[in-house]
Amino acid sequence: MQIETPPFDRDKPRPQGERRGLVIVHTGPGKGKSTAAFGLALRAHGRGKAVKIFQFMKVPSARFGEHRLFEQLGIPIEGLGDGFSWKSRDLGHSAELALAGWQRVRDTVLSGAHFLVVLDEVMAPLRYGWIPLDELLACLRARPPQVNVLLTGRGAPPELIEAADTVTEMTKLKHHYDAGVPAQRGIED
Repeated sequence: MQIETPPFDRDKPRPQGERRGLVIVHTGPGKGKSTAAFGLALRAHGRGKAVKIFQFMKVPSARFGEHRLFEQLGIPIEGLGDGFSWKSRDLGHSAELALAGWQRVRDTVLSGAHFLVVLDEVMAPLRYGWIPLDELLACLRARPPQVNVLLTGRGAPPELIEAADTVTEMTKLKHHYDAGVPAQRGIED
């Protein structure tokens, strides 16, 4: 490891623009997209901001670690799907659930009642064509100016990346699955 001098940016000019709602995208093949989104949700909630989380690939009855904690904290989290597509018995039904869920998401975003709306794993139904990309982009453009929207999932479309204010691509450098270590409660769920 090479030792560095700490940065010193005291004289660096600060942004002078107006604070406004942001479109944030967490994408890429690495782990941590949803985890980072949940961290931001906790930060916003900790500041007294209204937060709503929608999970496109989780069932409404899901009880993963995040569901248990958000329930205790009073942060609404809603599963909109029927599980991951590779486990689906009826992809037509999965598509219907995603589209119906999208209608609820759109209404929530446009209502302006939440500071942060998280669309967890929304890229999968976008890629599959279950949610129209043009509708999602129109919703992001029409949202009230104070609403922040965070979208997660692998393979964010270029149009969404272009429309976003902040995009982070998570890249896998190493993964425990590759070494034969299975998913663990409290890490993956």
